[in-house]
Amino acid sequence: METLQVAFFAFIGAFVIIPILGSFARLFGLYTIVEERRCHVYVVFGRVVAIIKEPGLHILYARMGLYALIVGWLGRCYKVDMRLDQEYLRSQPVNSEEGAPMGIGIWYEMFVSDPVAYLFKNMDPRGSLSANVSSSTVRCLSNLPLDQMLVNRHTMSQTVRDEVSPKSHEWGYMLGSVYIRKVHFRDTEMIRQIESKVVNRLRQVTSAIKQDGANQVSIIASTAERNAAAEFAKAAIVRPAVIGQALSQISTDSDICTAMFDILEAQKIIEGRSDLILVPQGRSELLTDLLAAQNTPTSALEEPAAPPAHDKGAQTGALHG
Repeated sequence: METLQVAFFAFIGAFVIIPILGSFARLFGLYTIVEERRCHVYVVFGRVVAIIKEPGLHILYARMGLYALIVGWLGRCYKVDMRLDQEYLRSQPVNSEEGAPMGIGIWYEMFVSDPVAYLFKNMDPRGSLSANVSSSTVRCLSNLPLDQMLVNRHTMSQTVRDEVSPKSHEWGYMLGSVYIRKVHFRDTEMIRQIESKVVNRLRQVTSAIKQDGANQVSIIASTAERNAAAEFAKAAIVRPAVIGQALSQISTDSDICTAMFDILEAQKIIEGRSDLILVPQGRSELLTDLLAAQNTPTSALEEPAAPPAHDKGAQTGALHG
């Protein structure tokens, strides 16, 4: 039971009493807590009595004296965010030196450098900075050559930053990095014309490359054919001499010469398409009969008529006999 009572009173003290006491202490200006990258500006009767930029716990009596007692009642505390911020302005209209309507997208960083100037010198410092960057972009980057506008982005970014920084610092804003992220054409018809020209140029380049390749292939093929024809001509000239030399060597041996010519003759006969009739050795009369058969009329070569039916028995007996 005692443990529960202790836990209950600890809970009440930690989550109810201490926050209430802290609220009253801050109300009477005993202390304040400043977060990282924040700034507290205390104003009493229209006068800035304290500016606290350092993060941590601060005793207000040590900073502003007796004003700490009434700052929570009759004064006001402005909490300024001093963290780095960034913004991107899309398609700022400019014209190139050639008269082409261009759009420039610019990205920039900014942070509060002077909290008092940020609060009291300009009602809308962020909007004023954006307008200043936009006007500086149009003023500094107009009438530039188109090729420089498309290529030299770093130089253009540096030009815009040098133009904006002194004016923005007067309003309590410090301009950080500035970068030209995008340069594009704003006229749709011009974009289509450029695309058409690029496509036609690519087609011309492709056709030229193909034609050059075909010409190179033709040159290589004609050179190869010329060299081949020259080599074949040399071979045709040398061939009779080589064959004659080989035949002269073969002719020195009569057996080899005879066998070679027999093989050549047999090869020519085999390669020919004429009918070939082989006659056995010692049967010269067979050749005479074949020649006689070729000269005999077709009717004489027909088969004789079949014998009568009554002669079949006699013929059979004659065959058996």
